[in-house]
Amino acid sequence: MFTKFDVLETIEMVEKEHLDIRTITMGLSLFSCIRDTAEETALKVYDLVTKKAENIVKTAENLSGEYGIPIVNKRVSVTPVSLLCAAFPEKAPLIGKALDDAAETLGIDFLGGYTALTHKATADYERKFIQTIPEVLASTKRLCSSVNVGSTKSGINMEAVKMMGEIFKEAAFLTKDADGIGAAKLVAFCNAVEDNPFMAGAFHGVGEADVVVNVGVSGPGVVKRALEKIPEADLTETAEMIKRTAFKITRAGQLVAREAAKRLNAQFGIVDLSLAPTPAMGDSVAQILEEIGVSTVGGHGTTAALAMLNDAVKKGGVMASSRVGGLSGAFIPVSEDIGMIKAAESGEINLDKLEAMTCVCSVGLDMIAIPGDTPATTISAIIADEAAIGMINQKTTAVRIIPAPGKKVGDSVNFGGLLGRAPILPVHGTDSSRLINRGGNIPAPIHSFKN
Repeated sequence: MFTKFDVLETIEMVEKEHLDIRTITMGLSLFSCIRDTAEETALKVYDLVTKKAENIVKTAENLSGEYGIPIVNKRVSVTPVSLLCAAFPEKAPLIGKALDDAAETLGIDFLGGYTALTHKATADYERKFIQTIPEVLASTKRLCSSVNVGSTKSGINMEAVKMMGEIFKEAAFLTKDADGIGAAKLVAFCNAVEDNPFMAGAFHGVGEADVVVNVGVSGPGVVKRALEKIPEADLTETAEMIKRTAFKITRAGQLVAREAAKRLNAQFGIVDLSLAPTPAMGDSVAQILEEIGVSTVGGHGTTAALAMLNDAVKKGGVMASSRVGGLSGAFIPVSEDIGMIKAAESGEINLDKLEAMTCVCSVGLDMIAIPGDTPATTISAIIADEAAIGMINQKTTAVRIIPAPGKKVGDSVNFGGLLGRAPILPVHGTDSSRLINRGGNIPAPIHSFKN
C-alpha cells in the first residue's frame, strides 16, 4: 500500500531527479501472419501490429497523467523477422517496410525485431536475411535490428561474427549523411533475451505469449541524489542505499506495467530494472559512479564501483516486482550518458576500459563511435571479444558500434534526442583479419554442459 510519504517521495523523484518509465514495449507474435508470399505476409504484419498496438500511445499518455510519472518511450517488439520470411529471405525488406509503416501509423518511437538468431550456426535463409539489414536500416526510420551471434550453451558462431563486422560498416556507410545512424539501430548479441524492452535489441521471443507488455524503468538521477545524502558512508551502507532506491524505482514500474497490460488486453511480461541514462544532465550512470567515489569515470576503481552498483540495483529491484526480466542492470552507452560523453571527450575512458566494465554490468559496448575507416575485421574482432565475455560469464553482452563514415579520432557524431552525441574513439591498429577469417565456432565453455 502506498502511504502519503510514498506519494510525496515519488513526486520529488519525478520533479527533481529524472525518475521516469523509460519505455512501455508491447511484444507481438507475428507467426499468424505468415502467408505464401512476402507481399501477403507484409500486409498481414501491418494489419496485426496496427490493430494490436493501436492504443499503446494513448494508454501510456493516460497512465502518465494519472500517476504523474513520465513515460518516455512507447515501443513495439515483434517475432524475429527472419523466421517469418524463411521461405523468401531476399524479400525480407518488404516485411521491414511494413513494420516501419506500422510504427509510423502508431506514432511509436521504435519497433524492434528485424532480427536473426545465428548463435550456433548460420542457416542459408538467415545468411540471406542478414545481408538485407543495411538496406532496411537505411530506408526506414523507426525499425531496429539485431543478430544473436553466440550463447553460453552453443559457443560463438564466427561466421556470423565476421558477417556482422561487414554489416555494421555497410549500415553506417548507407546512412553516411546522418553520421552513420543506421549502425546505431543495430545490435550484435551474445545470449540475447526474449523479453528485452529496450532498443535497439528488443525482439519478441518464440517462447512468449501472443501479446505481452514489458516495461523498462530508469532512475540514474534518483540513485545519484540518494547517494548525495550520504557522502561519508562506507561502501556497505552505500550499497544498501542503492538497494532501497532501486526498490522504490521498481515499485513504480511494477504499478505502471500491470495497469498498462490490463488496459491493453495483454499479458504482463516483465519489469526491466536497468538504469538507462540519457544525455540530460543529472540522468547519468557515470555520475553515479563518480558520486560513489571515482574521480572520473574510466579511472581506476570504475569497474569495482560499477559491479557494486549493478548488483545492488538487482537486489533492490527483485524485491519490488513479481516478475523481473529483460536485461536488468546498469547501461553504459557512451553517446547516451552525459558523464560518459565527457569522459570520452577528455580521454579518460577508452574501448579497453569500456570492455572491462562490461564484465560486471548489463549489455556491453553500447553506442560507441569509431573511425569510419576501421576495417570490418576489426569490428568483427570487437564483437568476438564482447561475445566471449557474455559466453564465459553466462550473461547478455552486445555491441552497438558506429564506424562513422568520413570521421576520425578528434571528430564527433551527433544523432540528437535520446541517441545523443559521441566523440570518435580510437581502435587498436593491429590486424585481426587472420583470426576472423579462420571461421568456424568458438566452442561453448565447459560450464555450459549442465542439464
